[in-house]
Amino acid sequence: MLLPFLLQLLFSIHLQATPIKRQATSYDVIVVGSGPAGVIIASRLSENPARSVLLIEGGGPSYYVTGGRERPQWLSGTNLSRVDVPGLYSTIYSNPSTALLCQNKIRAYGACTIGGNSAINAGLFFEPPASDFDKYFPAGWKHSDVTPAITRLYQKQPSTNRPSQDGLYYQQSGYNAAKQWLVGNANYTELNINANSRRKTKVFGHPVYDYQNGQRSGPVITYLQQALTRPNFRLQSGTWVQRVVRTGNTATGVIVNVNGATSTISLKPNGRVIVSGGALKSPELLMKSGIGDPAVLTTLASANQLGSLPSSQWINNTAVGAGLFDNPNTFIEMSAPTIQAYNYVYENPPAADQSLYLTKKSGHYSFAGGSCSFWDTVTHADGTVAGVQGGLGNAGYQAYTDAMTVTMNIYGTSGLKSSGRVQLGGGPDYLPGPSGDVYYSNPQDALDIATFIRRLFDALPGTGLTPLNLDASSTVAQIVSYITSWTPYTRGQVNHWSSSCRIGACVDVNTTVVGMRNLHVVDASIVAPLTVNPQMGVMIAAERAWELIDRLMG
Repeated sequence: MLLPFLLQLLFSIHLQATPIKRQATSYDVIVVGSGPAGVIIASRLSENPARSVLLIEGGGPSYYVTGGRERPQWLSGTNLSRVDVPGLYSTIYSNPSTALLCQNKIRAYGACTIGGNSAINAGLFFEPPASDFDKYFPAGWKHSDVTPAITRLYQKQPSTNRPSQDGLYYQQSGYNAAKQWLVGNANYTELNINANSRRKTKVFGHPVYDYQNGQRSGPVITYLQQALTRPNFRLQSGTWVQRVVRTGNTATGVIVNVNGATSTISLKPNGRVIVSGGALKSPELLMKSGIGDPAVLTTLASANQLGSLPSSQWINNTAVGAGLFDNPNTFIEMSAPTIQAYNYVYENPPAADQSLYLTKKSGHYSFAGGSCSFWDTVTHADGTVAGVQGGLGNAGYQAYTDAMTVTMNIYGTSGLKSSGRVQLGGGPDYLPGPSGDVYYSNPQDALDIATFIRRLFDALPGTGLTPLNLDASSTVAQIVSYITSWTPYTRGQVNHWSSSCRIGACVDVNTTVVGMRNLHVVDASIVAPLTVNPQMGVMIAAERAWELIDRLMG
């Protein structure tokens, strides 16, 4: 099913009793977290050969090229890990990976590995519409400001809406049924999504992925491999950052733990620390570095989570962790006699599908399984607009898994009014997780999504499509009640966490943490809720942040 997960790399915060040692080498730039944003910003800053750059990753290898070797038997003898094969995306749920997923590091779902969540998500790569930047970002981050970043990203990162290398589309029964429904009955326009990125009202098309040559790509394959050839760049994995070392408003290094041994990695004078751990972990690292809500810092200090930092050195900033966003999603199981479901498996796919992928990088395993994506908008009485998004997956879910059923995933996107904050808890390590008000705390959001679903249902007659877990005759009020109730199909976490360290409050326009001189956040935390899956938007933000930080460093 279409469940892309845009978030970033996550890093640990277990305090150790081991004496702290200081590493001999210091760096001009220390980047914490090798998710998409961390890889991009570290790689770009290392393009200056006079600048030493350290990229720290808490987890280990993922893609084959990084040393990842976790894979099913049918990939033995190849240069592929499970991460490299797009069609193995959804098997991360049926065959979880202790090597890739965070284990007791966050109170949510995410990856702790080289590449972060870009190593386990579907690889969806949608360009945000210009209106997202112009409406929801401050001066300095408008669409005209980020256009050079978008251009550079397209030049560096391949993408495709036709991932199979034989040039064919697969699993098209769902696409064809949806096209008749949306284009034929609901007046949607079929188009190339990224070529028409400004249009997000009643549009429909093939998903776009950041794949290359039939394999998962992303910044680990593009930016990182080039950076690793530079003598001034270093990637250090298996290294968990505990907190930023600072004197007043100046970061001087980071405290890390490697296999139980604690040490300090120092920053050179005039150097910079860039936190790229994702929208849950980056606020946590700031808080455990004595930057955040005074009430939270007081609690952390009493639990010995701030090290020896005195309260006089705390930086009070209640915007740290505030505004946390995730897309509220609903699964609607759609059935039709013309649909042919396809189930991805980790071990022993059909022999023909194995062969087609291994010999030609084609077929079902050359993509993550979503057959189509579509968008619409809901305009409120005051003229404000909420974005809504949908997609059809490859198979049904839970109680609805026959051969003629696929899952439709419905999101609310930009313009929603609900958000929460990052909270630390869950035991003595004070791990980060979302507060309970992220979804539907403002009733307008449920009404917007229910209106979208009702519009879709209005266009069903004559298509042969039947929703199975929500009656097609449901009123908007009944849909609101359903999607806000707890079921296997509603209120699920998509884990598109963003917006928890917003520009203008938590960081300034240059991504510098408010109250600090040389500490930055560059990841989904600084990205406002977008109309599309956030992965490409996070990469754009990293490219834009590079321009700004590079200018500051001179």
